[in-house]
Amino acid sequence: MVRSMINDADEALDIVQDAMFRFVRSYASRPQEEWRPLFFRIVVNRARDLLRKRSVRNRFMVWRRDEQLPDPVDLARAPSGDSPDRRAMDSEAMAQLAASVRELPARQQQAFLLRCLEGLNVKETARAMGCSDGSVKTHYSRALAALRERLGEHWDA
Repeated sequence: MVRSMINDADEALDIVQDAMFRFVRSYASRPQEEWRPLFFRIVVNRARDLLRKRSVRNRFMVWRRDEQLPDPVDLARAPSGDSPDRRAMDSEAMAQLAASVRELPARQQQAFLLRCLEGLNVKETARAMGCSDGSVKTHYSRALAALRERLGEHWDA
């Protein structure tokens, strides 16, 4: 989820590790059913912080915008046994999905990633995003509609 938000595998790992430490320090004594949404809330906030820092940095360091980081979706290995044609189609579809998710507004992106990739329910997602259940449903619905429109033939859901 974090890799999709910030498009950098190394920084994503740093964020997750930092979130784990922060979670253990602050919330380990909370009931176990609260852990997952609390952890994702910390992760999302840390990713937002990094995106804000990048935005400020990019305003002052224009030359760094040329830097191209590899897309983690492109680096993912296909399961063995798939035909080369199938792998090419899957790779293209995943690249389009990743690009389309990155184009979503931040709140829609978060709702989609938390619900689909991380498997959180509406209540857990709302807690992680710091908003109401209805807001999660709205952001998620709009994200799905936008992805359906952008992905067309590749949309399977």
